Amino acid sequence: MRKLLIEGGHKLTGKISISGFKNAAVAIIPASILAGDKCVIENLPNIRDVHVLGEILEELGATVAFDGEKKVMEVDTELVLSCHATYEMAKKLRASYYLLGAALGRFKKAQVAFPGGCDIGTRPIDQHIKGFEALGAKVVIEHGIIHAEAEELVGAEIYLDVVSVGATINIMLAACMAKGTTIIDNAAKEPHVVDVANFLNSMGADIRGAGTDVIKIHGVEKMHGCTYSVIPDQIEAGTFMIMAAATGGDVIIDNIIPKHLDPITAKLREMGMEIEENGESLRVVSNSKLKACNIKTLVYPGFPTDLQQPMSALLTVANGTSIVAETIYEGRFKHVDELKRMGAKIKVEGRVAVIEGTSRLSGATVSATDLRAGAALVVAGLMAEGVTEVENVQYIDRGYDSIENKLLSLGAKIKRV
Repeated sequence: MRKLLIEGGHKLTGKISISGFKNAAVAIIPASILAGDKCVIENLPNIRDVHVLGEILEELGATVAFDGEKKVMEVDTELVLSCHATYEMAKKLRASYYLLGAALGRFKKAQVAFPGGCDIGTRPIDQHIKGFEALGAKVVIEHGIIHAEAEELVGAEIYLDVVSVGATINIMLAACMAKGTTIIDNAAKEPHVVDVANFLNSMGADIRGAGTDVIKIHGVEKMHGCTYSVIPDQIEAGTFMIMAAATGGDVIIDNIIPKHLDPITAKLREMGMEIEENGESLRVVSNSKLKACNIKTLVYPGFPTDLQQPMSALLTVANGTSIVAETIYEGRFKHVDELKRMGAKIKVEGRVAVIEGTSRLSGATVSATDLRAGAALVVAGLMAEGVTEVENVQYIDRGYDSIENKLLSLGAKIKRV
């Protein structure tokens, strides 16, 4: 198994460019099924999830070519005539459920095994199913396979009981070619919801209101191919901001949309960091000892759950006591036991972690349990005394494009073995 060896105590300095947004990419690639045509998707991160989705589309009959260096995928879904995604396909990532909405929209029929992905707690798909059924589909689950089928899809008003990014996107996909107008109320407002809507509009859909809590989709008869560039990854950018803070560094983070980073920028400033905004970049500078702060994860525009784990690692060395409340996923504290191996003082009760800052962490052998937990352990390794071995690197590779190369360019001592 591959692992990362990190020698802590080296300041990060310099400039890095952020890759395309993983959370947008994993919805946009399956959405290309709706085109039945050739799509060119640019600024894709060169990560495992992107490769896996490309392989799934190929198995379904698409022609796929991904250039990892140029970050461009050409995908032609004309010869995809149906969608039956087996357990072997779907188990590799959570986003495989977007095949349901895309195939239902184009073929009025889809069969997709229950999705896999990181184990970070309960992530039900009841709101997805509610949306499909409101559009006229019949949904049955048999032997671990979700079967969705409709004679025709008809626009409907759908109120989401909980704000769900996955359900919002999946319903948008299914509704693009439904008859009439679909209204999603209490929709998720995350930047990648907007990005997927923009991609769908580039393929001929008529979607308005993405980024607000009411999205209207006017059904169209046919969609077509397009060329589209994915937005920058706010979670990767936030992770590198945290890493700069962790090492007392001075880092320019380029190719970003600063507005998407407001929650993390506000918290790092509260902790004593200096952050300068300049167009499409941020400069993150550490000039003082970090102060403790409280974090509560919320749906956008609140503090993102995907940055809670890296932020928790940073708070282990901040002056004072921090309280971290995780309101999105109950399984998002699995990194805590690994941080304790490194000397962190953390107590978890239910969905709340109390972190007492310590003067330093010490290097140890630790294991990533999921994608963002892996990022948290890299943050911890960068600021720990001695060498940290991070095992289960495959989780990190699911969401971070060339993480060690980017860190090396900033002066970190890190290698993959």
